[in-house]
Amino acid sequence: MDDTHGSAAETWPEAGWRLDKLMSSREREAVDAEVAAIAERIDAFAEVREQLDTIDVDGLFALLETYEGLQRDVQRVMGFASLWFSEDTQSAEALDCRNRLQAAMTRAANKTLFFGLWWQGLDDARAAELLAGIEARHADYGFYLADQRRKARYRLSEDAEQIINLKNADGISAVLTLYSLLTNSFHFQPPKDSEAAAAGEEWTRDQLTTLALSSEADEREWAYKELYRVYGEQRSVLGQMYVNRVRDWASENLQLRGFDSPISVRNVANDVSDEAVDSLLDVIRERSGVFRDYFKLKAGWLKQDKLRRYDIYAPLRTSDRRMEYSKAVDLVLDTFGDFDGAIGDHARRVFAEGHIDVPPRPGKRGGAFCASPLPDVTPWVLVNFDGTMRDVATLAHEMGHAVHSMLSEDHSVFTHQPCLPLAETASVFAEMLITERLLEQEDDETARREIVASSMDDMYATIARQAYFVIFEREAHQAIGEGAALADLEKIYLGTLAEQFGDAVEVSDEFRGEWTAIPHIYAVPFYCYAYSFGQLLVLALYQRFREEGDAFIPGYVRLLSYGGSERPEVALGEMGIDPRDKDFWRGGFAVLDRMLKQLS
Repeated sequence: MDDTHGSAAETWPEAGWRLDKLMSSREREAVDAEVAAIAERIDAFAEVREQLDTIDVDGLFALLETYEGLQRDVQRVMGFASLWFSEDTQSAEALDCRNRLQAAMTRAANKTLFFGLWWQGLDDARAAELLAGIEARHADYGFYLADQRRKARYRLSEDAEQIINLKNADGISAVLTLYSLLTNSFHFQPPKDSEAAAAGEEWTRDQLTTLALSSEADEREWAYKELYRVYGEQRSVLGQMYVNRVRDWASENLQLRGFDSPISVRNVANDVSDEAVDSLLDVIRERSGVFRDYFKLKAGWLKQDKLRRYDIYAPLRTSDRRMEYSKAVDLVLDTFGDFDGAIGDHARRVFAEGHIDVPPRPGKRGGAFCASPLPDVTPWVLVNFDGTMRDVATLAHEMGHAVHSMLSEDHSVFTHQPCLPLAETASVFAEMLITERLLEQEDDETARREIVASSMDDMYATIARQAYFVIFEREAHQAIGEGAALADLEKIYLGTLAEQFGDAVEVSDEFRGEWTAIPHIYAVPFYCYAYSFGQLLVLALYQRFREEGDAFIPGYVRLLSYGGSERPEVALGEMGIDPRDKDFWRGGFAVLDRMLKQLS
């Protein structure tokens, strides 16, 4: 471990990643040729429409094979466009490519809509007969067809679905692209007395928010004030984008499709019951006092009467250490490999194949993610690694996602991706493994306390913070439906902060607009409870691992290997977990109680 504050830039791999497994060339002519070939195959697929009334199991199986091939190609080219745009959101070529492909694939999707609508509209007896035959031949195809029937009640007519697809491409999808373009173009000022300011530098959001982890209180304050100063300058625009997003969500999903509530749309997509999500959020609200107690302890360690919101993630004495990128990679790979050799081998593939983009740079998408466009192709990982210990945890998190994807690589395109609440299982478990490894390597008790405290910071960020984003969304969607203005939304958000922090944390006024800086609530409404679900689930799983040792691993690997080929309640039920049971979620908080006791 390197305790210096120098940059780890000398250890970067070559900037960017390799995308050749998705597209052989980035030249416009080559891309257009690929798209034209896909369009031709889709036109041929559409000709089977007239045969559906008399199709037998053999014919349906052959049709599914063809349809899966088309879906692979669509995901391949769209994955390429998305990853290229993420490299540099200010690249005119990348944006043009993404827009052209999005338009072409929307047209393609409209031509294949008939297949899903035909299947969902079949009478139950005929569907059951065909489904039994398909399930006997191909479990993934059978699960996919059964899952499509589960969602049938929310589908509209073919004409209506086509209109919605076209509307989305030029409507709400364009609004979300504009949000990404606008916010990724933001530049931030470094602290006025810093070397960066003297050199006239401007920072990206990731560079700025690194200061939120600074050991200097004034730097932490600067980071948040500067972040929300810049976002605040576009307050009205960002607020209006969100209002339009919410209205569009309600118009399509509540008025047209008939979902019970705005959040039910996400729950159905996740194949998780409203009852399970309500239980999760209720228990988090009920038990959020554990974080308030922790923040009071932290205020004492920082010699403050009361913790400020600026100080939530403040490091203690030594936790502002930095680690070179190469050492972070070694730590992650060694930790994965020691847990399970095959998991370690999977993780190495990402680096060996050049599927990772590491250094922060202007125009690059902020944050971190793992993308798996195709099940049998090594995923791509994006991080903005600047050497902090939190960056090390983030690297482990995203590599956990990659391993999860590779463990389910034998599944169909239809069933490869796990539902969102289970999608965070491997990533959060990987963070737990890294924390345990750091504790094993540390002899100093004060430093060990700081590692546990840092983990507690992360638990807050993943459990309570993400859950309260969703609690805000539920209230905001209802309020916008009743005509709420931007000021009303800000008041609602401040109310959620007051509930989270109580008398333990002082929240300054600029945080009223924090929600405008959260991309998920724009792009994927109600997504964030998946983080809370995953973290509390992993706390229970990790406790079981510590009790059972290596005997735990086969069942855990089996859970990850399902991908999206089994219903969550079935996959979790094999491990004795019922997500509707509030006591299960309280069990996750019992682990947090023990951590807090360890720190007290």
